[in-house]
Amino acid sequence: MRLAVYTDYAYRRHDGAVYAERAFALFLDALAERLDGLTLVGRLDPRPGSSRYRLTDAVTFVPLPFYETITRPLSAARGVAGSLRTFARALDDADAAWLLGPHPVALLFALVALARRKPVILGVRQDTRAYLATRHPSRRWVRAIGELLDGAWRLLAKRAPVVVVGPEAASHYAAAPRVLEVAISLVRDAEIAGRASREDWDAQTLDVLSVGRIDTEKNPLLLADVLALLVARDPRWRLRICGEGPLRDQLEQRLAELGVAGHAELLGYLPLDGGLFDAYRDSHALLHVSWTEGLPQILFEAFAAGLPAVATDVGGIRAAVGEAVELIGAGDAEAAARALERLRDDEALRARLVAAGSAQARAHTLEAEVGRVAEFVTAAAGGRGAGAGARGREGAR
Repeated sequence: MRLAVYTDYAYRRHDGAVYAERAFALFLDALAERLDGLTLVGRLDPRPGSSRYRLTDAVTFVPLPFYETITRPLSAARGVAGSLRTFARALDDADAAWLLGPHPVALLFALVALARRKPVILGVRQDTRAYLATRHPSRRWVRAIGELLDGAWRLLAKRAPVVVVGPEAASHYAAAPRVLEVAISLVRDAEIAGRASREDWDAQTLDVLSVGRIDTEKNPLLLADVLALLVARDPRWRLRICGEGPLRDQLEQRLAELGVAGHAELLGYLPLDGGLFDAYRDSHALLHVSWTEGLPQILFEAFAAGLPAVATDVGGIRAAVGEAVELIGAGDAEAAARALERLRDDEALRARLVAAGSAQARAHTLEAEVGRVAEFVTAAAGGRGAGAGARGREGAR
């Protein structure tokens, strides 16, 4: 089974190797080990800069012409034209294509693959319409195009099997002939054993961790409001924020305005193997405040570290892991602060969440999720190991 994979991420070359900016590359590396070949097709950024995750030799990388963003259609058009030719050539060495979207380039690639009579497997990580509504609230044309793309992707899914992240996305693609619901977990079996977060809740500092892009859909400015409420009632609280993004300066300004900048630390981006796992282990709790999500991989990382979590009740979080987190309404700073205070005061609650989270982490390791995807795409391509695909629909739980 040889699989071509496309997702709209950018990559860089350095010292002869290809590096990805997103940790999803680790999932694809592991998937490549389960297949006869995996060809990753992606935009190659020619600009100098560092990327974080080196693709292993198990992955064949096919570079596409670079464009900054698809939301600048005139500049992207030249790159897209060359991308179609390159993708068509990449299909020569593939038995099937796994295309993550909805995205205009992924939709065009699907049409190319179908014209070549190559099986297409779609991928969906979250609700695109909700994502665009929060990321581009004032750009109506972007949201309108997103609606069209989402509709086209769902129409295509009536004939193509789909891998979806989380139960909410699975419900949107119920009409597909085969649906595999997964969790994107990057935690290996061996990384769960022996991990434990801080249990000294009577310590001089209470450290809360937030992990995610500092961008509109992640609602990062709410973190400052939550911290201000916490510190006003108990000055031991501290907030460590892992991530980067265009709202970093605004977040720093908001922390200063509320008088809690001294209780916060912006750590920037921490790779999984470059300090992030240590950050989970050294914290008392995880705080997640996004407006929209599919099923965040950071929850499984926190679960593996034995970290109790407070998370917004969005996307597929409640249905998938609701018993393992304290759920709050999106945009509700007071609810977030009260949830963290309940964790501080209720040892039994902490123990229950940690136990439930540990069970989720063990059920959805990198090895387990990659194995299910490999079986599903192989069956979808008409190969051996029909397992998941032959049953028509398989949930993640």
